[in-house]
Formats: sequence, C-alpha cells, structure tokens
Amino acid sequence: MTSLLVAVAALSGCAHTGSGSSPSAAWSDAQQLVLVTVPDWDAPEGELATYRRASVKAAWQRVGEPAPVTVGRSGSGWGLGLHAPQGDGPVKREGDGRAPAGVFAIGTAFGYAPAAATALPYAPMDAGDYCIDVPASPLYNRIVDSTEVGAAAVKDSTEPMRRDIHADGDQRYRLGFVVEHNGQAVPQAGSCIFAHLWKTPDTPTAGCTAMAPETMDRLLGWLRPEAAPVFVLLPEAELRRLQRAWGLPAPE
Repeated sequence: MTSLLVAVAALSGCAHTGSGSSPSAAWSDAQQLVLVTVPDWDAPEGELATYRRASVKAAWQRVGEPAPVTVGRSGSGWGLGLHAPQGDGPVKREGDGRAPAGVFAIGTAFGYAPAAATALPYAPMDAGDYCIDVPASPLYNRIVDSTEVGAAAVKDSTEPMRRDIHADGDQRYRLGFVVEHNGQAVPQAGSCIFAHLWKTPDTPTAGCTAMAPETMDRLLGWLRPEAAPVFVLLPEAELRRLQRAWGLPAPE
C-alpha cells in the first residue's frame, strides 16, 4: 500500500486558548458525531454514543443506544486535533497510556480483509504495513509499507498493522479507523491513534479507543465522509464545561 498519513494537520483557525468561549469553525460543518465519554481523566473505560443532525444549524439527535468502550490504560489527556488547546487536565504524550481527548477528524478505515462494509475510504493492511511510533523518525505518526520505505525505517516501530501475523493472531486491528490526532507529527505528542476492536471488554489500550465487533460494524456502516464526521473524547466534567461553546450534544 502507499504511505498513509495517520493524522491530518490540526487546523490553525482555532488558535485561541482557555475555556473555548465560542464554537470552532473547524468542525461546524459536521453532521455526524461519535462521542466517547469517560468518568474522569484517569478512567480506562467509557461509553460511546453516535449523533447526527439534518443540517449544521439543527440540534444533535442521538442515533441508537450507547455502547461500552475501553480507552487508554492510564485514562485520557488532551490531544492535538481540531479543538483549541485547553489549560486544565493532563496532556497526551507518546507512551503515556492515555487516549487523546478533544475533537478529531475521522480518517481512513483499515483492516485485515481486502474490503469492508463502509463508505469511509478503506485501506487493507498487509504484513509489511506498520504505524511508526518512533518520535525521532521522519515517518512518525504515519502508516507505511516496509516494502516501499525499507525494513530499516520500520525496525523500531511497535505497531505492526497486521497483528494477526506479528502478534500471535491478535484480532484487535482486524477492523478499525484512524482518529486524526497529531496531524503535524509533533515529536512525543502521541501517535497511531485508532478506534479498533477490543481484546476483551475489560482490557484497556495503549491510547486508542476499543470496542466490541458489533459496535465497530455499526459505526463503519453508518459513517459517511460527506457528513464530515468527527470523533470526540471527553471526561464527563469537560463535556459539561465545553458542550455549549463547542456545539456538542448535551450530556444525557
């Protein structure tokens, strides 16, 4: 496969800081939203709900029932996405075991099969595909094909995309999609953030959001690129604080 950028560049139009006193244009055109809420910054488990709206001026309406998810083993911390930087709470760093919090574009779907039932762009993974989680690498935060970039370029990466081949049959990356965190590939800011299948309902991740296969199937069948979907992860207190300013669904 050709090299795949894991995250788009964070938009510079939301450079203000603080509590987020006005909605950001960076996701104002979204008509689909995946919302993950966690009880607090250190919680490794949460709940995923999906929302849609008929137009950008309409209210968000929940679609279907919420589903359980697991997040980082250390909880969550502010990531680099479409949102303005926030002053309170931990900040996501490479290897810290936290899932990035904030608002993020949804990128390419991926998996082990040649195709998937989704309208999202889909990239089938091969044995040579790796996500580069080495901060000093010029390929940091990219999914690359070792047959194109060379074996030396992926030698130190701990993220083979075919975990079934390289990690004793692991099925967690059998189906998933990219959460567009750290698109500028800022060193040490965190890399290779996905939504993917869970190992078990009580196994946290290294920083991704994991879920049951039926939840992933529903998500991938529902998401539409033309609806400019976004992925939001927030502790419950931060959702209450930012809901109105960021134009998010009201806490339920």
